[in-house]
Amino acid sequence: MISNQTVLYTLVLSGLSDLPSLQLPLFLVFLLVYLMTLTGNLLIVLLICTDSHLQTPMYFFLGTLACLDMGYSSVTIPRMLFDFHTQERLISIQACITQIYFFLFFASSEISLLAVMSYDRYVAICHPLHYTQIMHWKACVLLVLGVLMVSVVYPLVHVLLLLKLTFCRLNPLQSFFCDLPQLLLVSCSDTFINVLLILILVILVGGGIFALTFCPYIIILNTIMKMQSKAMRSKAFSTCSSHLTVVFIFYGTGLFSYFHPNAKDHSAMDKVSSVFYTVLTPLVNPLIYSLRNEIMKISFKRSL
Repeated sequence: MISNQTVLYTLVLSGLSDLPSLQLPLFLVFLLVYLMTLTGNLLIVLLICTDSHLQTPMYFFLGTLACLDMGYSSVTIPRMLFDFHTQERLISIQACITQIYFFLFFASSEISLLAVMSYDRYVAICHPLHYTQIMHWKACVLLVLGVLMVSVVYPLVHVLLLLKLTFCRLNPLQSFFCDLPQLLLVSCSDTFINVLLILILVILVGGGIFALTFCPYIIILNTIMKMQSKAMRSKAFSTCSSHLTVVFIFYGTGLFSYFHPNAKDHSAMDKVSSVFYTVLTPLVNPLIYSLRNEIMKISFKRSL
């Protein structure tokens, strides 16, 4: 039982800036970013659905990634825009836990799908003669359904433990959205189990997905280097470069935000890195795949 402490039902988000003069410019900037994110990813989905040349396993996964990007950005940006507009930055415990669930769902879905896309590139380059037999449509759909099922369960474990906590500290969350580590800091309950669970799942689930994403590229690069034709090597590199660029951006910004030495200081650099992996990554993904993919560019021109 908690004595001499007031149980909180509403939390405060620190946001990106406390300066009133910056609220409107930031609102307009992030509104533009959000609209561009939705437009770019929706355009990729429409191109893949309407162009028969793009209805292959690789573009099926790319279309799924575009859908996840739209959901991923919609978890944080609308709430951020609302806070810029009202300048209150208040959020209920229930809404905060709900945002954490969907944020973890889309984040885990994206990293799992990136691992599936690595496997797809591995089969296409290392076993091209068996590609259609291995990556048939039923297998692709089952892989995506498997990704979504794992991503539904993973955040649910964290949420069920969060619902048992009591929050009584007045410290504002040092972020512009509800992040799991930040929420644990304002709890007056014992969070040892929560922290231990985060550590175990990051090592087991996160480490496994990380290995499944990067290990195939060791074999892929070895196979590419053995190719006789320069044109074949160039084509193989081009199909992998876009995916690798997206992977490095997502993992790089996320790992920096959570694991750099000053992570406990909650400096402005933490918020900037959070903006990168929550806001800018869904924006640049369609740009990377569009600008570095000749088939996508041809399809776009044909549609115009």
